[in-house]
Amino acid sequence: MNVVGIGTDIVECLRVAKMIDKHEGIFIERVYTPDEIEYCGSRKASTQHYAGRWAAKEAILKAMGTGWSNGIQWTDIEIVNHMGGKPYVRLGGQAKVICESRGIAEIMISISHCDNFATAFATALGDAIGESI
Repeated sequence: MNVVGIGTDIVECLRVAKMIDKHEGIFIERVYTPDEIEYCGSRKASTQHYAGRWAAKEAILKAMGTGWSNGIQWTDIEIVNHMGGKPYVRLGGQAKVICESRGIAEIMISISHCDNFATAFATALGDAIGESI
């Protein structure tokens, strides 16, 4: 498989915490899937985990080369964890359709967070050839 695209994002955990406090359940249900809500909500530092998934979704859109266009919803992109904790990407809805049309077969993700920041790096892999200069 070829690297079709890469993306990275960083977000302040406090920014995500403020959005959660201000908009309560509306924000969480708009941005995160039920499994993501269960995972993040069960963690001691839940805000850091929510922020990490926010950054991951933004990085994935950059790797896809779309941004928030073509009808993609936040919940079309889901970050889940293998038993050992390694995150992986599950796509649905318009995000899945776009990836299939662009020849993206897999998106790898790495997420890190601390008290203040969460960051993520995404690599889109597939049969398509990424743009070159």
